[in-house]
Amino acid sequence: MPTILTHAVIPMAARLGLGKPLVSNRLLMAGMAAAVIPDLDVIAFRIGIPYADAFGHRGASHSLVFALLMGLFALLSARALQAPRWWAFAFVALSGLSHGLLDMLTDGGHGVALWWPFSEERVFFAAQVIEVSPLSLRRVLSGRGWEVLQSELVWVWLPAMIAAIGIALALATWRRTAA
Repeated sequence: MPTILTHAVIPMAARLGLGKPLVSNRLLMAGMAAAVIPDLDVIAFRIGIPYADAFGHRGASHSLVFALLMGLFALLSARALQAPRWWAFAFVALSGLSHGLLDMLTDGGHGVALWWPFSEERVFFAAQVIEVSPLSLRRVLSGRGWEVLQSELVWVWLPAMIAAIGIALALATWRRTAA
């Protein structure tokens, strides 16, 4: 998995690109939560659920269905998130989905159960360019953790920031021409 900080970069970059009028502070926080919540499945290790189980690490909580359920919760909470219902749903669901997609780009683990409950097969993207993060905090804060962070800066943070700038410029251009 990428580090927990890196999972939150996707909704943060969306906010930078789209701006506060489209992504309220509350919606941003919900998107960031949706992007990191799937990794709460590491609790499964503590209660004896094996990694490869449907409810183990990178299992059901990393699926499209789970992301859609988080989006549904956002839709029902849209007023509190200060967003239109459809937008709250889309932003949070896509933020949640980004977690599994990023994990599919890593070079370790058993893959992601993206299609659960329809399939328990674990999948990766063909290109696995992101160094997989250690699961223990102690190892994340080690030399290995620094290698992972460097990989994430190149393969996630930099492209996310470039996309944010591109979106912001496109929106600014569209607003000028529409006025």
